[in-house]
Amino acid sequence: MTPLIELKGVEKHYGDYHALRGIDLDIRQGEFFSLLGPSGCGKTTLLRTIAGFEAVSSGTIRIDGRDMKGVAANHRPTNMVFQSYAVFPHLSVAENVGFGLRRDPRSKAEKARAVEQALEMVGLGGYGQRRAHALSGGQRQRVALARALILEPKVLLLDEPLSALDKKMREQMQVELIRLQRQVGITFILVTHDQEEALVMSDRIAVMFEGEIGQMADPETLYRRPASKRVAEFIGKMNFLPADVRRDGGAIEVDVAGLGRGAIAAEQAPGGVPVGAATVGLRPETLAILFEGEATDRRVAEGVVDEVVYYGDMTYYDVRVPGVDRPLNIAMKNLIGRPVLDVGTKTRVAWDERALVLLPG
Repeated sequence: MTPLIELKGVEKHYGDYHALRGIDLDIRQGEFFSLLGPSGCGKTTLLRTIAGFEAVSSGTIRIDGRDMKGVAANHRPTNMVFQSYAVFPHLSVAENVGFGLRRDPRSKAEKARAVEQALEMVGLGGYGQRRAHALSGGQRQRVALARALILEPKVLLLDEPLSALDKKMREQMQVELIRLQRQVGITFILVTHDQEEALVMSDRIAVMFEGEIGQMADPETLYRRPASKRVAEFIGKMNFLPADVRRDGGAIEVDVAGLGRGAIAAEQAPGGVPVGAATVGLRPETLAILFEGEATDRRVAEGVVDEVVYYGDMTYYDVRVPGVDRPLNIAMKNLIGRPVLDVGTKTRVAWDERALVLLPG
């Protein structure tokens, strides 16, 4: 199946600054795709090259089979929702949403119906006559979405559209955007620096560093099988432990500092299998504190609680294990009857070699 968007060898220079470095990327029809990375990694620049607001220095961008070289932004089958929403405060909600229809040949009544349908789509039915300056942040964001979608683009580009919202509204709008994308069925491309937002909303994610794609995969693969320490550090929390690796035929054997020896499968080394010194990663929730009298068939290491952070539903422990320079971070669900341990408590840490991720370096 031919991708809707194809980028081949895309480079972007601003004088001596190399913003994009040989980007190769395919995005599918109807996909919710995210560009994730720290500030300055090139994700917004990449979005703007797709939109046509920035010309590429070299390489090609094709949308729906058509080369976009020389095609102005207003002639591309894309529309963008900006971080600032760019809602006109002196216009009504309906006038904002219908702004892009000024040159549309449809009658005034047809345009009005299209505006109301767009508002219904984003949950603002009946808000057409309200003044834009009287809206909340979440409502302004919905107006910006309706204004972009009314033009029926093949691709909707979202440049950190939720960053100005508070946490509760942000989480609500994440669900709303997922629902909206499924409803309209078009391709969404989201730029965000928020790892949780990308994991929740995306079909696939490209993690970017310094103008390059560090890894591209579905959310579960990125989280469970990061291909490098850099990706692992950026996506969620991760414990990193030094390890010694050797291969015995087809088996991969690792000796992990503080934990001991074990064997892992090839899929647990997505970045390749280094022999000798390496690093293994363990997510905090894959480790478990064993409470008094609790048995397990998992591997066990002795430790001492070094720090406790209580979050209500979860408690995060730092546990010092002999042979490891830094304490292990362990996430425990606060189940009924499960106590919260004090600093200094001796404990046992259960781990499973299937949770290890082998990372080069």
